[in-house]
Amino acid sequence: MVNSTPPVAVIQDERFFDHQTGMLHPENADRLKAVYQMVDRSPLPFDRLASEAASLAQLELFHSSAYIQMVLRTADREFTYLAPDTPAGRNSYLAAVLAAGACIQGLDHLLSGHYSSCFALVRPPGHHAMQDRATGFCIFNNLGLAAAYALAHRSLKRILMVDWAIHHGQGLQQFFYGDPRVLYFSSHYIQSYPQTGGWEETGEGDGTGYTVNIPLEKGMTDGDMIYLYKAVLPPVVNRFQPELILVAAGFDGHREDPMSRT
Repeated sequence: MVNSTPPVAVIQDERFFDHQTGMLHPENADRLKAVYQMVDRSPLPFDRLASEAASLAQLELFHSSAYIQMVLRTADREFTYLAPDTPAGRNSYLAAVLAAGACIQGLDHLLSGHYSSCFALVRPPGHHAMQDRATGFCIFNNLGLAAAYALAHRSLKRILMVDWAIHHGQGLQQFFYGDPRVLYFSSHYIQSYPQTGGWEETGEGDGTGYTVNIPLEKGMTDGDMIYLYKAVLPPVVNRFQPELILVAAGFDGHREDPMSRT
């Protein structure tokens, strides 16, 4: 019997739109709505899944309890700021736990063999979020939580995290900087926020050599990026032999995205 299950799952949820950041904020619901519209037009087969919220215990794999409670309290306010660049509305906590939960949910589907790949189309984004604070539009570190969950509950020992975006994911890097079980690979424009991710940042202690940063020049083309990834990433994969590859897929490198014009 031929297996008719699509090899790809896409997790999307209209509740992500309820994270309100204000009319002029660059990270707003319209960005994700545009991606959902593209997915709706795709002729490729895939399963569409709704997100499941992360539990408190799962959030605490990455974030401090005090910080989680601070985010929870935003549900009592119409609008507030978790950081100068990171606003939160009444429904932002729910959107944030759904975004984190979607990445954990996708991971479980992959490791259970239900799908060969899973794309979690979520907001708020995550790779800047630190253990105890929001920053860079990010509330919970979605992919960092998924990796911490895989280490703690799925017995994985080699996880490759690939982070492509204009901005460096300092939250991801800092959390796993001394952990040889997670290899963090990032390409980014170092002159933009948060001005971290230099060549010399390669890890510390047992994690030395397990952080690979590729600072980019402005004006790189699609061809440049394809060449870079073909030249640099395969040797890293072959040497590390990851059991799981997690990708923080930033879309701000698009030539028409205002975030790439910094």
